[in-house]
Amino acid sequence: MNVVTLLPSATEIAYALGVDPVGVSHECDYPPEAAEKPAMNRSRVDPEASSEAINEQVVEAERDHGGVYEIDVAALDAADPDLVVTQGICDVCAVDEVLVERAVDEIDADPEILTSDPHGLADLYDDVRRIGAATGREDRAAELVADLRTRVRAIEERASEAQASPRVAVLDWTDPVMVAGHWVPELVEIAGGEYGMADPRDRSRPREFAEVREYDPEVLVAAPCGFGLDRTTANADELTERVGWDDLTAVRNGRAYAMDGHNYLNRPGPRLVDSLEHLAGLVHPDLFDAPPESAATAFPSAPATRR
Repeated sequence: MNVVTLLPSATEIAYALGVDPVGVSHECDYPPEAAEKPAMNRSRVDPEASSEAINEQVVEAERDHGGVYEIDVAALDAADPDLVVTQGICDVCAVDEVLVERAVDEIDADPEILTSDPHGLADLYDDVRRIGAATGREDRAAELVADLRTRVRAIEERASEAQASPRVAVLDWTDPVMVAGHWVPELVEIAGGEYGMADPRDRSRPREFAEVREYDPEVLVAAPCGFGLDRTTANADELTERVGWDDLTAVRNGRAYAMDGHNYLNRPGPRLVDSLEHLAGLVHPDLFDAPPESAATAFPSAPATRR
């Protein structure tokens, strides 16, 4: 069966189920062999630009081209897919279902299109089962879901021993500042934190930094979508130069962190549970092991200038 996965989380699910995709998106890089697969799409945004510049490019791409991505129809045709897994959650994060439907109309194959639209852990489990059913891997899907649920329960039970629930803010973009929504509030609450800036399943949206200052998180995690840990720390001034950064309780107490958003938190695949485990280590370091240095680190100190 020829399977094409057009978002990193679906690619990770496919591999976890023992499915070897014939084509992936340009961002699919986990497991490492996924990066060797033919890319079915291209981005109109320069991923090496600053956060502010990327945001402007996204706006321009949506205005001038109707979206950030374009599908390589010739590559999709050559892949001869029986199943194409795409998404409906965010047209900035990956190719959306409408674009896929148009591309499929132009190729010889007539694949099933499976759309992923996760906003919480239950949706992740459902995606695993759906992809498992579509690829004849129902038993493996059931095993994977059971394993993920067991790990989540273990975090939840340990977190229940905490004496307090610190205020937590997770930022999935830094210029403009965006407070993470979707599954992140749920993960923070399971990890024993209070997430007062968004409700579970809310969409991420831009915020004034004054809102973050007013909320005054006791734990702050910056995990910009698509940015690895090195990139996030290199762009630290997008937060540390803001007026009021040093006044945040999280900053004063050394509990402001950078997390690898490219691999964790922003990919609603099996590693979302890894992300939960890493968050738990930041929210309650007295109860959980610290995340590996490759996943999260203390946020760099602020420079002297402010904006």
